[in-house]
Formats: sequence, structure tokens, C-alpha cells
Amino acid sequence: MAGRTSPFAPFEFMIAWRYLRARRSEGGVSVMTWISLIGIALAVFALIATLAVRSGFRAEFVDTILGANAHVTVYPQAVQDANGRVTREIPEYQAMADRIAAVPGVTRAAPLIKGQVMANANSRNAGVEVFGIANNDLLTIPRIADPETSYGDIARFGEGIAIGSGVARELGVTVGDTVRLISPDGVKTAFGTSPRVNAYEVVYVFTAGRYDIDRTRVYMPFAEAQSYFNREGAADEIEVMVQDAEHVEDSVGPVSGAAGEGMLIWTWRDASGSFLRALDIEDNVMFVILSILVLIAAMNIVSGLIMLVKNKGRDIGILRTMGLTEGSVLRVFFICGAFTGILGTVLGVILGCAFAIWIDPIFSAVNYVAGGGVWDPSIRGLYSLPAQLRLPDVLSAVALSLGLSFVVTIFPARRAARMNPVEALRYE
Repeated sequence: MAGRTSPFAPFEFMIAWRYLRARRSEGGVSVMTWISLIGIALAVFALIATLAVRSGFRAEFVDTILGANAHVTVYPQAVQDANGRVTREIPEYQAMADRIAAVPGVTRAAPLIKGQVMANANSRNAGVEVFGIANNDLLTIPRIADPETSYGDIARFGEGIAIGSGVARELGVTVGDTVRLISPDGVKTAFGTSPRVNAYEVVYVFTAGRYDIDRTRVYMPFAEAQSYFNREGAADEIEVMVQDAEHVEDSVGPVSGAAGEGMLIWTWRDASGSFLRALDIEDNVMFVILSILVLIAAMNIVSGLIMLVKNKGRDIGILRTMGLTEGSVLRVFFICGAFTGILGTVLGVILGCAFAIWIDPIFSAVNYVAGGGVWDPSIRGLYSLPAQLRLPDVLSAVALSLGLSFVVTIFPARRAARMNPVEALRYE
């Protein structure tokens, strides 16, 4: 009869549950069980929280890049004109933009003027980067033309300039105020080049979500930028947006062919690829380190089960003499360890998911307790700590925790199963 006992029979769960809730005076190890459970819960919580922050940081970083910058930039090689001056200009920019826009997978190709100038208002100065762009093209930039994070009238862009919220704070201006832009490469006279100073009304203030963008970027109407930067009849580069920005490499060849000879290609991955690769390396290292943390927590199960087997030696001998097989004994103690691992994993998943979901109020509380200044956007680039809860991350944490818990449980369970009942009862 004992040989035909089905695996994980109800009586095996009953015995395991009796051992798990036994008091120390009865030979149980409830304290060690609680330590194991809490350790696994905290390890799984740390793993899920780290994976969520990692995923959120990468997603936010890539989203701000793709939402406020060109996916592909087409710019000319440097050439030397008759006066010996080196220039990088695209004379027939509209025809080139039309050819690139016709490439399959390209959603927009916009001529662009770029230049660095000094912005001045209220006796304050700020170095800014000016982007000369057409009004219709500005409306297609997601992070810039977002009405929820910006204020002002973007339809009036042709009458003034659009500035980042960081520039507005630095200069102390808002919509309707006037900002002077000072360029050292200005009007050419018989006595040389004199700085160009133009005053523009601020008609739109945007927040792209990246401190470095909001703090330095200014948009100017394309025609005005041509005049301001002495680019009459020319553009500096073509800003290209594609449908599948994550696989932008597939569009490089067709875009390069449409642009023609003498043009260079620069993608968003070329600009930020090293940072993304560093993030991937850091992700892998952090996963390995936190996996070791989960393993250390799971080893507490081994300690608890070894103590439980030692304390329950008499019970094991009695059960074996009553006909309980080695397999049944192994499964009883396996259930004890596995239950601790499962319950700890469930608690860890709940804590980790709650942390990712309510990270903003949690971080606000931490920032309040610390007296502020915990997160500096000027250093980290983002305004807040992002977190993105992804099902694959949660499943990987659950699989790792349960896998380690089940594996480490087997060894003390086998020790209990192989215990000689005669030896166990000899001194009883």
C-alpha cells in the first residue's frame, strides 16, 4: 500500500503544515522559518524594484530622445568656398527633404538650422542652442508640441520663439516676455563681423522631460533662422523621423541613397549608443548581484530545514516504521521549504509591484524626510525617478526565487528521507 501512495498526497501536506507551525517548545523552528520567509520576500522585492527602475529609466531616456530629437540626421560634408571659408550647408534642402520623405518608413524630413547663441533677459544670461524649423514641422515633434506639459500658443510660433522651461526659469521669463539672442557671427561690415542682437517674443514654453533639453533648447522660425545665422537659401541639416526608431539602422541605407553623395548620416543610436550599452551592462551586472542576494536568502531555508530535520528525527523514525516511504518523507520536508519560498516570493512580488506603482509618492516622502535635494535633475537628466513594471521582469524574478528555493530545499529533504529509522529511535 505504501508503495502505491500518490506523490504529494493530502497527508503529506498535513504533516508539513504541522511541522511549519510547530512551536519551538515542540521541536519546531518557526523563528528560522520566519527569517527565511522575510529574507526571500525582501530579496524578491529588491530584485523587482531594481528591474522596474531599470526598465523605467531606459524607457524614459529613450522616449525623451525619440520624442524631442531627430531619429536620423542628414548633414553635408565640410567644403571650402572660393574665399577659403569652410562651410556645411545644404543649398537645395527642400528637394532633398522631399526625396528623403518619400523613402518607405520615413514619417518626416524637415530642413533645420542650428546655432549656439547667448540669450539675455532681466539682466540674466544663458547659453542656448537655437533650432530653426518650420511651424508645421515643429508640430510633429511629440515632446515639444505636447499641450499637457507646455504652455503658450504654438500656433503663434511664426511670430516669436519657443523656449524650454529650463531656459525660461534661468532667464526669469514667461509667455509674452521678450528675450534677446546674441550671436557672435552676425552682420558682416567693412570693419569685420559684428555681433547680431535680435529681440524675440516668447510665444511658447515647452517641457521635453529632459533637463539638458529644457535648459538649452530654443526653437526659431526657419526663415528667421536663415536670416539670423546668415544661411540665406540654405539649411544646415535634414531632421528625419522614421516609423521604427528602435530599428533605425534599417533606414540608414535608403535615407543615405535618397540624400545623395557628399551627405553624412548620424542616427540617435550613434549619439546615445554608448550610454545605452552601458545601461545594458549595468542591467546584467545588477541582475547577477541581486540573484546572489536571492540565493543567500534561499540558503536560510536550508538552515531552517536542517534544524527541523534534526529536531524531528524521532518523528521521522516513527513515520518510517509506520510505513511511510523515503519519497513521502522527502516530499514532506520539500513542501516545508517550498512553502516558505512560495510565500516569501508572493510577498516580495506584492511589495515590488507596489513600489513600482506608487514610486512617486514613496520617493516624495523620502525626499521630504531627507529635506529635499535627493534627486538632482541637472545631474541625472530626468526630473523624477522613473519605474516601469514589466511582466517579463516580474516573471524572471518569480522564476529565479522559486527555482532557487526548490533546488536548495532538495538537499535537506533528501537527508531526512535517507535517515535510518532504527538510528533515529535508538536513543528514544
